Amino acid sequence: MANLTSKELSAIEDQLSAEQCLIKKYKLYAQNASDPQIKTKCEQIAAKHQEHFQQLTQKLN
Repeated sequence: MANLTSKELSAIEDQLSAEQCLIKKYKLYAQNASDPQIKTKCEQIAAKHQEHFQQLTQKLN
């Protein structure tokens, strides 16, 4: 993989931060949901953002 520019690194770092925020948000929504379908959907969304976070982290390694 080619070296990333500082602008690209900054964009990835910003996206990592956004993904972390979304993971926390949807985990919290899932914890507080009383409807099982909403709880499941929030857990699925949190897991998807966790995958995105891991993929971005791999790009930095």
